[in-house]
Amino acid sequence: MAEALHGRSLGTLLFDLLEPPEAEDRANVFDIGSLAQRLLAATAWVRAVPECEALPIGYFGASTGAAAALVAAVAPGSPVAAVVSRGGRPDLAEAVLASVRAPTLLIVGGVDTQVLELNQDAQRQLQRSNRLSVVAGATHLFEEPGTLEAVAALAGDWFRDHLRNASHAAS
Repeated sequence: MAEALHGRSLGTLLFDLLEPPEAEDRANVFDIGSLAQRLLAATAWVRAVPECEALPIGYFGASTGAAAALVAAVAPGSPVAAVVSRGGRPDLAEAVLASVRAPTLLIVGGVDTQVLELNQDAQRQLQRSNRLSVVAGATHLFEEPGTLEAVAALAGDWFRDHLRNASHAAS
């Protein structure tokens, strides 16, 4: 996904929120607060690069990483201008959903009915600009032909529109 977004002229930083040994403990995968802190640390690292300090920031997260992105987006002083969740678990960030200021795109596979319901519930709780996009025929991991390409197009368009707006607002 990072490569596809980069191909759409979006700067990307791809990293795992957990080290491989940490990921073996399933409890770590669901420690949304810790995952959000790591995302905020990565954001601070990017912001420390002089060429990047004024660039608008967007978060793309899948599954529990999407919940971490939403939690990080509401942190005090968060520079996040847009969030994209792919097959995300926004229910794990339910306590902050009403506080999310960044425009948020929720992308869910049409066959992933349980996660679709969770995202529909989350969309109702989001107070600011948001959209739920359903990729027909896609399961949770978007392994079906063409589904990741559809996600890349949706995410790329969302980021281009909202990061450009954030860039203009800042200047």
